[in-house]
Amino acid sequence: MVHRVPSAVALCGALVLAVGGCTASGGGDGDGGGPTNGPSTPPTSGKVVPPESGAAFDYQIGGAYPPPAGVRVVSRDRTAKPAPGVYSICYVNAFQAQPDSEGWWRAHHPDLLLQDDDGGLVVDQDWDEALLDISTAAKRERLAGIVGKWIDGCAASGFQAVEADNLDSNERSDGQLTAADNVAFGKLLAARAHAAGLAIGQKNAAGLARQGHALGFDFAVAEECGQYDECGAYADAYDDRVLVIEYRPDGLTAACAEWGDRLSVVLRDLDVVPEGETGYLRRTC
Repeated sequence: MVHRVPSAVALCGALVLAVGGCTASGGGDGDGGGPTNGPSTPPTSGKVVPPESGAAFDYQIGGAYPPPAGVRVVSRDRTAKPAPGVYSICYVNAFQAQPDSEGWWRAHHPDLLLQDDDGGLVVDQDWDEALLDISTAAKRERLAGIVGKWIDGCAASGFQAVEADNLDSNERSDGQLTAADNVAFGKLLAARAHAAGLAIGQKNAAGLARQGHALGFDFAVAEECGQYDECGAYADAYDDRVLVIEYRPDGLTAACAEWGDRLSVVLRDLDVVPEGETGYLRRTC
């Protein structure tokens, strides 16, 4: 979920091929981490509208609360309801498994969890999230069906867009996934979102920004691009339709100094807890 420094140089060769070759709790196709109340097939598509560039933004994926005054765009977890009266984005962990859903995946789709040579799960150690195995076209299609139902659920709940987290999962795959795999799966997810009438946001992976836009993503959600001097890659690719989340004050300072008049920038606490809970932090430019 949180920003990792990308390996942009290592991505380049695979990405040219990927874009040219690429045409996404409980029982059923859920993840154990929340309801799957969307229809099993995409609803009738409507006009896809991305968030407005530079709009005041709040990041609420750790828990919903009333948007602060002036906020016009909010991102919330797919298990939450959209924020009334504002543009609402639905957070979906599309490329990795939520920690509390690993048991569901093991029980229902064990072969869709990426495994190492010894048969152990490949895990994002920072967030204790098992990586989904998007290494083959057949597995990508199956996973797109599962994640696609979550996307449809976002649309049915009234969200305007979906945020597909961990486009950069290949960087934590111990070499078992490639950027081309992530791009190919991303293209399936973009098509599913658009079929449901939702815009879709690329999450992180600055080295994939231009390719992400080319394959169908409509905007970007960028963690710590001010901290790591990457906001320009997203801004150029998405015509300033970029939602920036910083987690350190110096990152906020950097993002605001160069991009505060063009991009949507917010500082949040690392756990993005709701307002009123211990540790809550929110600042803007």
